[in-house]
Amino acid sequence: MIEFGHGTHVGLRRTRNEDTYYADAGLGLFLVADGMGGHQHGEVASALVRDAVADLVTRGHSLIDAVRGADERLMAQAKGCQDALPMGTTIAALRLSTNSYEVAWVGDSRIYLWQNGLKQISHDHSLVQELVAAGALDPARAARHPQRNVITQALGITALDQLHIGMARGELEPGMCFLLCSDGLTEEVSDAGIARIVERRDLAVQECVDHLLLAALDGGGSDNVTAILARAN
Repeated sequence: MIEFGHGTHVGLRRTRNEDTYYADAGLGLFLVADGMGGHQHGEVASALVRDAVADLVTRGHSLIDAVRGADERLMAQAKGCQDALPMGTTIAALRLSTNSYEVAWVGDSRIYLWQNGLKQISHDHSLVQELVAAGALDPARAARHPQRNVITQALGITALDQLHIGMARGELEPGMCFLLCSDGLTEEVSDAGIARIVERRDLAVQECVDHLLLAALDGGGSDNVTAILARAN
């Protein structure tokens, strides 16, 4: 049985919410997408990818094939636009089955696993993460780096032949809890702060999500913030 909570907020400094999400325990599909682009292109991109992934998974496609197919649909949509403004989005997606889980991601929206502690199982497709991986930047300084929001992969923007979809799989065990979130949460709340909320079993999962969103707003609310929490019981 999967218990889940979800929520999104425009934040305190933005006028539009370019984040979107999808949560369907029956399908076992959960995703967060953080759109980017001029005018309303960000919200169009994230919504198109959300709907495409849900459609393709419903039709029996694997999660990674669904993400790739959504990217192709977004590329086709962008080509049909009259202006040259970018139309892109990140994605962090989770697929749960009876005994296993699968995650896929592009960009810097994150996927965490709580199991006797919080662990980030996605890896940011970002300039800062590349610098950390190359040993050119101390991980402790990454969260404050001025270019920490520069991403190196995005659906709709990265060329199809250069797109890298991160993925991981594992065995699903009772008590596992998965958090999917946009960077509006991780910019404002540390992993330790996230862990203190996610680990609380005195709260329903939806209450945990509400506390995460409030923590992001209390931290400054500089961006749209979206979170999904799915707990296997």
